[in-house]
Amino acid sequence: MRRVGMLAWMALFGGAGYALARRLVRKPLAGVALITGGSRGLGLALARRLGLRGMRVVICARDEEELERARGGLEAEGIDATALPGDVRDDEAMRTLVADVEEHLGPVDLLVNNAGIIQVGPVEAMSLEDYRRAMDTMFYGAVHAAEAVLPGMRARRRGTIVNVTSIGADIAVPHLAPYDAAKFAMRGWSEALGAESAKHGVTVITVVPGLMRTGSFGHALVKGKRYAEATMFSLLASLPLVTVSAERAARRIVLAVERGDRFVVIGSPAKLARLVHALAPGAVIRLLGAVNRLLPGPTAEAGEGMALPAELYRRGVARSILTALGERAARRYNEEPA
Repeated sequence: MRRVGMLAWMALFGGAGYALARRLVRKPLAGVALITGGSRGLGLALARRLGLRGMRVVICARDEEELERARGGLEAEGIDATALPGDVRDDEAMRTLVADVEEHLGPVDLLVNNAGIIQVGPVEAMSLEDYRRAMDTMFYGAVHAAEAVLPGMRARRRGTIVNVTSIGADIAVPHLAPYDAAKFAMRGWSEALGAESAKHGVTVITVVPGLMRTGSFGHALVKGKRYAEATMFSLLASLPLVTVSAERAARRIVLAVERGDRFVVIGSPAKLARLVHALAPGAVIRLLGAVNRLLPGPTAEAGEGMALPAELYRRGVARSILTALGERAARRYNEEPA
């Protein structure tokens, strides 16, 4: 029994020592960072933070005007930034973009899969096309970008891929069904990729943030009772007690890259929600069912209308002091709709 006790103490101290070493030892940031969805929001916050830490930043997005504004803002802060238009849904386009980056700037040392869209509305309002669009952008888009950089990373036996998922990849939030589905798929793939890439010296970090205050609510695509959906989402994405600032999220993600973490949850509300769901998933689903009864219902033409930007439907409290923090974030992170 004494020997078992000694082994237990050795394991405890060994584990504590390893955890402490992981917190203290950080690898330096250097080389090229490619960030999809880097023209605004969390992607832009990450580009700024990585650039200020000395990395050569490449931001990728579909909107060239947005990209140029973002690049100009980064350049004004002394950050070495390159803006390249690209659509993550197109695997050939991503391979071409990565080849261009590696030819002119050097190998991609860090890939951040951050590109995404969000559709808000009841499940009755969502069409198959809404689900395909979400999957093509957030799941297949991440796969396309990763597949473009992985051959080089494996050959060099180094590199890091950061996959930004969501609390919606753990707990299916009502009125976000396409987003939930794509983020669940992205998280499963990310964890599997991380387990299989370690033997090649490649680190894959799965990031699970809670609601973030990026100012992106104007770009959310609403369906069903659009005014009500836009109001609800704008408020939830702005309130300080339920959201995490984009800057804080970016700091935590960069720290994870330095430490070589494999899984990161951002925000106390997200951590608490994951814990409760793990302990009592059935009770959480019943609670979400009760919450859903309070949310806007479908319209008569549910499933037939287009998903349109929430900015077109923000009225009253959705443009008040209650959304002031979100609107400030929108100005800082290039989220204000043109």
